Amino acid sequence: MNHRLLTVIALLLAGLWAAALGYTHLNAGSGLLDRMEASLADIRSAIVGAKTPPPVVSIVAIDDRTARAHGYPLDRATLARLAEAITALKPKALAIDILLVDPGPEAGDAALTVALRQGPSVIAAAATFAQSSQRVTDAAGDPLAAIPEANQLLLPLPRFAEAAAVGIVNVATDQTGTPRFIPLISRSADRLDPAFPLRVASVALGVDPTIEPDAIMLGKLRIPTDIGQRLPVTFYGGHGSIATFSAADALDGKLSADAITGRIVVIGSTVTGGGDVFPTPFDPVMPGVEVMSTAITHLVTGDGMVRDRRIRLIDAGVAVGLTLVLVSLIAWRRSAAGYIIIVLTLIVWAMINLSAFAHGYWLSAALPIAAALPPALIYGAAELWLDRGRARHFAEQSALLQRIEAPGLGEWLARDPNFLAAPVRQNAAVIFIDLSGFTGLSENVGPVAVSEMLSGFFELVDEEARAHGGAITSFMGDGAMILFGLPEPADDDAARAAACAVSLCERTRAWLQAHAGFAPTKKIGFKVGAHCGPIVASRLGTGDRQQITAAGDTINVGSRLMEVAARHGVELALSAEIVRAAGPDSVLTQSGRMEGPLETALRGRASRIDVWLWRSRTL
Repeated sequence: MNHRLLTVIALLLAGLWAAALGYTHLNAGSGLLDRMEASLADIRSAIVGAKTPPPVVSIVAIDDRTARAHGYPLDRATLARLAEAITALKPKALAIDILLVDPGPEAGDAALTVALRQGPSVIAAAATFAQSSQRVTDAAGDPLAAIPEANQLLLPLPRFAEAAAVGIVNVATDQTGTPRFIPLISRSADRLDPAFPLRVASVALGVDPTIEPDAIMLGKLRIPTDIGQRLPVTFYGGHGSIATFSAADALDGKLSADAITGRIVVIGSTVTGGGDVFPTPFDPVMPGVEVMSTAITHLVTGDGMVRDRRIRLIDAGVAVGLTLVLVSLIAWRRSAAGYIIIVLTLIVWAMINLSAFAHGYWLSAALPIAAALPPALIYGAAELWLDRGRARHFAEQSALLQRIEAPGLGEWLARDPNFLAAPVRQNAAVIFIDLSGFTGLSENVGPVAVSEMLSGFFELVDEEARAHGGAITSFMGDGAMILFGLPEPADDDAARAAACAVSLCERTRAWLQAHAGFAPTKKIGFKVGAHCGPIVASRLGTGDRQQITAAGDTINVGSRLMEVAARHGVELALSAEIVRAAGPDSVLTQSGRMEGPLETALRGRASRIDVWLWRSRTL
């Protein structure tokens, strides 16, 4: 084919690809792109570094010292005394990040009601959703159109709601549990409610919020918002960046007036084991009260990240422009000088993106990469194919890429090309394993060393999956998902999955000890979750590039069990279903100590499940 015609076709197709991704980004976003963007946002946050927050919010923490002196959770009478002690020091507003949904002793409830009336105060409510993402139909010009609708609200007792303003404390997290957005407006079938941070900011500033299509107005202060009236959250630093004081000091009358007077004061729990913690780029256990306080600071000072429709339009334009530039450069000159120009173009784009992030403008990094990289690689491959001198190199790379498929399924697919051509619902067991502490590691030791280490980890997981008859259906970054039940379910799927999970724990622990010198200043760990139940198995993609995948509540629960393992300080958390299905003689009881069952709530799931914790006998 004529080189000029090939270039024109490549530019046209690349532009259409980038425009399609940009259109998706403008309207609802893509799950994969959002996951990529979350990781890239963490990297940029680490590069920009911590900063000092404006002195407008103080946290009065119900911490370990408070729990030892006054019990935990605080009874209503003690909470009332705490609120009165703070109100006496004249804060701008008092916010209580505690759900007060159940009645307590009458004397305590009455005292708390009186305390809430003594000054401007806000209390917390929460919303639950039937699905993790639920959007109403978009309507042009309607600023509420893209707000998810809650199926239930956990509201405080009416007597408290009459004494104080109420705000919803929900946060929107990514796949790692890191808070990325605060939904500023929550809607249910018959009401609209402001978020807890928005209600606090409104009370503190003495103005009612006004909703615009891409912003929230607090008087003359305009706060840009993302799709669904969400406020982007970026953190000032690790735990304690926002001024934090012990509730024990406030109850003992030792709290300085300078910490309270004229400030917004947020009461919340930071007690160890309280559960209300989130991972952030700066801290793996950021208390939820500090997440709320960060959002309040953003709203009161207007120093939060700008990521609205205007920014998303810029993202789409950059994606199309960068894609066309890279394809044009590849077509123009395939030489060392041409490649240097391509690298310099990418460096300039990355520096502009990072500079914008440092100055408060959250331009997407994932979208331009996803838009530009595939067309550039495909076009570059086509050019190499036309270049006879490089044909063999291209063929070897293509063959390497084609081998990336779920281990254990290759022979079955060869015998039955129509396997999973239509989605199939069946029972299966699932294991999730994930390394922790790997974020930003490549900045310290270099991407080549990290890649070599992760390759060794992948080989370890692959060996154990094959040894126990499992199939790796997802391996991204530093984690993997292994299914037992493909290509066909078997009676011992759960038992083999349990044995595989134990073997993964033992081998991964030994492997990390052997690589202890890889990152001596950074602790690397791991967590494993295992569950069994019904899944929907299918093939995604079209043509020559397809992937086996599985979905359903079983997959979500298995993934969330890793968080349970991390929260309890164990390597492996298993559902009661897989323990029961594995049988009393499984390797679980023979090789370790079992604790449970523990009735446990999983993030994003309304009902609780029973969970077993496994500990190795060697620890």
